[in-house]
Amino acid sequence: MPVSESVDEDDEHDSKDTVLQKYFLQEWKLVKSLLDDIVSNQQVSDLSSVHKIRSIMDKYQQQGELLEPYLESIVSPLMQIIRTRTIELGFESDEILEIIKPICIIIYTLVTVCGYKAVIKFFPHQVSDLELAVSLLEKCHGANSVTSLRQESKGEMEAKCVMLLWLSILVLVPFDISSVDTSIASSNELGELELAPLVLRILKFSKDYLSNTGPMRTMAGLVLSKLISRPDMPMAFTSFIEWTHEVLSSGKDDFSSHFQLLGAVEALAAIFKAGGRKGLMGVVSTVWTDVSLLEKSGTAAHSPLLRKYLVKLTQRIGLTCLPPRSPAWCYVGRTSSLGENVSLNVSKRADQCSHDENIDSVKPEESANCLEDEAMDVPEIVEEIIEMLLAGLRDTDTVVRWSAAKGIGRITSRLTSALSDEVLSSILELFSPGEGDGSWHGACLALAELARRGLLLPMSLPKVVPYVVKALHYDIRRGPHSVGSHVRDAAAYVCWAFGRAYYHVDMRYVLEQLAPHLLTVACYDREVNCRRAAAAAFQENVGRQGNYPHGIDIVNTADYFSLSSRVNSYLHVAVYIAQYEGYLYPFAEELLHNKIGHWDKGLRELAGEALSALVKYDPEYFASFVLEKLIPSTLSSDLCMRHGATLATAEIVLALHRFDYALATEKQKQVAGVVPAIEKARLYRGKGGEIMRSAVSRFIECISSSHLLLPEKIKRSLLDTLSENLRHPNSQIQNDAVKALEHFVRAYLVTTNNEGASSITSKYLEQLTDQNVAVRRGSAMALGVLPYELLANRWRDVLLKLSSSCMIENKPEDRDAEARVNAVKGLILVLKTLTQERDCSSICCGEDGMSLYHLIKNEVMLNLFKALDDYSVDNRGDVGSWVREAAMEGLETCTYILCIKDSNGKAHDVESVSERPNNDVADNNQVVSFFDANLATNVIGGIAKQAVEKMDKIREAAAKVLQRILYNKAIFIPFIPYRENLEEIVPNETDLKWGVPTFSYQRFVQLLRFSCYSRSVLSGLVISIGGLQDSLRKASVSALLKYLQPVETEESNDRRSREHMLSADMLWVLQQYKKCDRVIVPTLKTIEILFSKKIFLDMEDQTPVFCASVLDSLAVELKGSKDFAKLYSGIAILGYIASLLETINARAFTHLLTLLGHRYPKIRKASAEQVYIVLLQNGNLVPEEKMEKALEIISETCWDGDVEATKLQKLELYEMAGVELGLLVKPRDKLPNKDSEKEPATNDENASYSSLVGSTGF
Repeated sequence: MPVSESVDEDDEHDSKDTVLQKYFLQEWKLVKSLLDDIVSNQQVSDLSSVHKIRSIMDKYQQQGELLEPYLESIVSPLMQIIRTRTIELGFESDEILEIIKPICIIIYTLVTVCGYKAVIKFFPHQVSDLELAVSLLEKCHGANSVTSLRQESKGEMEAKCVMLLWLSILVLVPFDISSVDTSIASSNELGELELAPLVLRILKFSKDYLSNTGPMRTMAGLVLSKLISRPDMPMAFTSFIEWTHEVLSSGKDDFSSHFQLLGAVEALAAIFKAGGRKGLMGVVSTVWTDVSLLEKSGTAAHSPLLRKYLVKLTQRIGLTCLPPRSPAWCYVGRTSSLGENVSLNVSKRADQCSHDENIDSVKPEESANCLEDEAMDVPEIVEEIIEMLLAGLRDTDTVVRWSAAKGIGRITSRLTSALSDEVLSSILELFSPGEGDGSWHGACLALAELARRGLLLPMSLPKVVPYVVKALHYDIRRGPHSVGSHVRDAAAYVCWAFGRAYYHVDMRYVLEQLAPHLLTVACYDREVNCRRAAAAAFQENVGRQGNYPHGIDIVNTADYFSLSSRVNSYLHVAVYIAQYEGYLYPFAEELLHNKIGHWDKGLRELAGEALSALVKYDPEYFASFVLEKLIPSTLSSDLCMRHGATLATAEIVLALHRFDYALATEKQKQVAGVVPAIEKARLYRGKGGEIMRSAVSRFIECISSSHLLLPEKIKRSLLDTLSENLRHPNSQIQNDAVKALEHFVRAYLVTTNNEGASSITSKYLEQLTDQNVAVRRGSAMALGVLPYELLANRWRDVLLKLSSSCMIENKPEDRDAEARVNAVKGLILVLKTLTQERDCSSICCGEDGMSLYHLIKNEVMLNLFKALDDYSVDNRGDVGSWVREAAMEGLETCTYILCIKDSNGKAHDVESVSERPNNDVADNNQVVSFFDANLATNVIGGIAKQAVEKMDKIREAAAKVLQRILYNKAIFIPFIPYRENLEEIVPNETDLKWGVPTFSYQRFVQLLRFSCYSRSVLSGLVISIGGLQDSLRKASVSALLKYLQPVETEESNDRRSREHMLSADMLWVLQQYKKCDRVIVPTLKTIEILFSKKIFLDMEDQTPVFCASVLDSLAVELKGSKDFAKLYSGIAILGYIASLLETINARAFTHLLTLLGHRYPKIRKASAEQVYIVLLQNGNLVPEEKMEKALEIISETCWDGDVEATKLQKLELYEMAGVELGLLVKPRDKLPNKDSEKEPATNDENASYSSLVGSTGF
């Protein structure tokens, strides 16, 4: 409160400009400076300032009223510039258009944001400006827009619009226009029946603009309506009506005629709005005849905009035929203040008395007015007009229905009470079941208009409200979807209008009827706009109708933002409201009858949860009435109904159990028989079989959690059902079945010692090697959720089989990434189950306990490390990433298990998984434990490798795993090398953007300093540097170069040592992944990039050694290779090495020369280009006297032509370079043995796709 009070006080003392800038146009300072510059220069000097102002104004498109306090400051000076510069330069000057067009862009932007009525109030309106504006418009009339794009507009269209708007107020000058026209001021030749030339000019271009497709059409109609409706323009009026008659009755259907027709009807509508009733009555019959014929034509049927204008014109003809009046029968509500509503209970009697007195006092006046109403003569044409407007309420387009509804309201306000009742009856007929959704929507809009205008009397509400309630729940199924959201939205608008229109005494009983339905829609409607509209209507009624029970509490809960989420509306807002009297049973009825069988699968699932959330308020009602309705519906012929009923039954049974409500034995038997009945009816077959399987799995999960009493036969049947679902290829069905199996086994199999319980583990173990991949996926997940009691006897077999299933299958046709992922996840769950059941465990203590942890370390983690190298691909891309992500979580879990064991018990001397000892960190004297330094190094190194690879998701997952390991609060992870440095790289902070390459690479590249991590990190980093993704490559290269650059605080030796260490690790990668193109190709690209940055080429004695090793690798990798990316990178590397002034350059140059005879023309050409560059850079490779000749041969030979044609030139180059032919190994002479080096060829589609993806560098 003190803060808000101080803010209010500051606002009181602030100046008007300060307050306006704070709460209205926040960019006013910028806009003001740009406008001042325009005003000072008397023109727009920089077009960018106009675009800047327009972009600022566009942001206020939805709240134009915030700009209105500034309109005078903006519009007046700009219009003054147009006026003064036109007078200075004259109409004939071409310069004047270039001045006014940019200014008009600003003004027209304000028109689009705030509306023309708010803007034209600040236009100059001197009499002398009329001719000026007409001349300017004629000047603009000849200018055509060069583009239709608003952003590229030069202002031609905007200038025309602004001039027309200016004219619309200037033609209202209170003088005869002929007296203003200077062309006839000096002569008296103008006859009485002739129009002034100025008027003729305005009429001419206004008619032209009526055929325009842009906004000028509307503004030309506005000008005509103001001009023709003048008392001194009867001739112009008659002439224009005749012209519109020709246009409306022409029957032409071409493009230009259609827009002319639109303009003529729109102009007529504007004229009938602005003109006087006396002058218009003479042309009503003519115009109405044209309108009625046009309404029935095919042209109107195909044009919603034309129908809208016709409806608008129709209602204005009707208003012209009926005299303006204020009927006494209209309802006039009281104006209620907030204080009156708050004190309503105290002053209820006084209000009632005064209300009665008021009614008594107006009775004589009303009776007198009623007699006058009965005597009113209504023209016959009005009946036809009302019929047309009622037909407009049925239109297919919303804009037409909305215009018709407003027309009904306006015309009804001029009718007698009896006729208004007839109109209301006609509107209510639109709510019949045979009418379409458009009719219901139009009828709702019309009711709202009648209520807002006081034309719907309180005595009519009892017959209106039932229709409104039906409209609130209108939802008609159309194929795979439904229609009706616009009807429900409009029905909520009707309720909102009721709240604003009626006094609380008249609305008391109506609100009691509407409130449950409004809140039902607010909580349970599928569409967010309907939920918000219903909540807004309820809020309006609560605020205006006074002390409604619990109204404020409900309004505070069901607000605009809380209803934006459907889940929150169903499971929280509705549950809160249901606690109040009168809402629980309507809510349950809505879910039971409309939402359980809804066409949207997600909504059915949510409806089941919503029903269960209401159980706590009346368990008996749900256990008896609701379940009685649902159980038979589980066998419904309608898929949606049986699916929703099955889910709802399951959720209610579970909710009843949670609230300790015991179902009757007979009811338990009915619930237990649901699944067998579904299977007996064969409802798994056909289109809806899959979703029914998921629903049945959820049903079994819920009754298992409820410990429902089941006969043995049904138990076996349900177990068979889950086994079938586990075999299903749909992953969602498998996941649902696994969840159900976990609860079912614990509820019904653990407590019994029957054969089914003992054989279930063996069954799933056997299925791990099944030929059907779906069976393998399901069995791996099933083993993961089995309880300790079923794993105790065969834990070793389970662990060994699951860990072996984590690795890539030997046969290509058996390979399945999802099966491996499920195996990893199942393995993690089994480990947690085995190690967490310590109290009753016989395997976690003694020799068996030790062997379990031995197995985890030496077998399980070894296979998880292998899974971390799963880079398999298929037609979906890098599916191995799923396995790697799961393997990282598995390694994390194993790390915690071993560390907890080490901390709780005596350390045991065990062998390490690590193949490479870490002499820098390991201490020979340290106590050996399950989790040692070598294992820690391998775990951190393997995860760090994933943290620098190319997939954002994997990098983020790896970084978070590292973060959890380093900062685990439950158990400290020991023996991590360079822990402090790791904690600097991976800080304990949330919301770090590890998936962003520019952030993550800069950190993890620092691990290259540590020998225990450098090789693993580099083997992942080269994949990103040498990959195809440009942004990833730039970020990773930038991070590596920054790492290699010396910092000011470091010595040059530090940089050199980093470079030496990186070169050694690079050679290790080349050797470790020999002939593995997935790694070798990006590694060669990385070396090429580093060579281009002069990295590795200035390491003194180390450079020749490194280059020699690279050349050895290239000799192996390029031999017989068909990979163009690898060959191009190899050629570039050979060129860099050959350019060195070292003895090793001759060997690289020789290799380059051999590639001049390669089988692929592009490779020969690339090699020749590289040889040419090398010879230019290093003249020692060829004798000086032969250099010119060698360059000439290379440059003039067509190397990408026939290989035989280049043979002589190639041999000549060999001779010049002193290369002996016997030392050369031709690529074609000795191809690698495909049978010995490659796997047998298969017809596997995924394997061929894997080759394709690999060859492109992914």
